[in-house]
Amino acid sequence: MKTQHPIRSLCDAMAVSTSGYYDWVHRQTQPGPRAQETAELVTEILRLHQESRETYGSPRIHEQLRQAGRAHGRNRIARLMRQQGICGRAKGRFRVRTTDSNHDQPIAPNRLAELPVPTGINQIWVADITYIHTDEGWLFLAGVMDYYSRRIVGWSMEADIDTRLILKAWNMAVTHREPPPELVFHSDRGCQYASADFRQALQNQQALASMSRRACCYDNAAMESFWSTLKQEMVYRRTFKTRQEARQAIFDYIEVFYNRRRLHSSLNYQSPLDFENQTN
Repeated sequence: MKTQHPIRSLCDAMAVSTSGYYDWVHRQTQPGPRAQETAELVTEILRLHQESRETYGSPRIHEQLRQAGRAHGRNRIARLMRQQGICGRAKGRFRVRTTDSNHDQPIAPNRLAELPVPTGINQIWVADITYIHTDEGWLFLAGVMDYYSRRIVGWSMEADIDTRLILKAWNMAVTHREPPPELVFHSDRGCQYASADFRQALQNQQALASMSRRACCYDNAAMESFWSTLKQEMVYRRTFKTRQEARQAIFDYIEVFYNRRRLHSSLNYQSPLDFENQTN
C-alpha cells in the first residue's frame, strides 16, 4: 500500500502518527538486545579460538569467558561454535615406539605407582621421548615434565636418539628448577634412561629413578598425554621441510603457548605457569 499512497495518508487513515510509524520501522531493522549480545559473544568466541591457535573446544572457551566475568551457559557456547563451524582439536589414540628395553642395564622400580599425589613442584618429574617427521628425516624430542603442574621443565631435540638427547633435557630441567634431593624421576625402561651416564646424572643430583612396567604406556600417562596434545594441536597440522623449522615450531608451542597460556583441565583450567604461581 505504501507504494500506492503517501505514508502520511496511510498513517492518518490508520490513526497512527507518522513519527510513531517511523520509530516502528527503525525497531524492525535494528537487532534487539539479545541479538546484539549474541553477535558480541560470537566475536569474542572467534577471538579466543584464534588466540588458542584454533585448538580450544567449548569447555575451554566457556572457562575463558567465565574467567573474564562473562556468564554464559556451556551449551550455548557449544551451539554458537557449531554455527560458526569452529571446534577444538580432538585427541586420537596415540602410541609412540621409541623405547628399546632390550638391554642388560639395571631397571629401576616403579616408584610412581606407590607415591601419593605430589603437593608441590619438583617432587616428581616424568620424562619420555617422541619423534617428529620432517622432510630431512626424523627429529627426536625428549621432554621432562613436572608431574604436579604439568609444566614442561626440560626438553631437547636431536637428529639421533641417544643418551645425549635425554641428558640435555635433564640438564635443562635441573639448571632451571634446582630440584631438592630425592626428586623422583620417572621414565620408561628405554636404554637411554637405563644407561650408566644417565644413572650417574641422577645420582649426582641425588634423584631417585623410577621406571614404568614393560610395554605399559599408562604408567607414564601424563607424558603420553602431552605428546598427544603436541601432535594433535601443532605437529599434525603442518609439514616441516627442515629439522630447524620443526625445532622453532616446537619451542614456540612449549614455551610460548603450552606452559604459559594453554588451559589444562586437570589444573582447574589454568596454565601450568599460572598454576605454579598460584600454589607455590
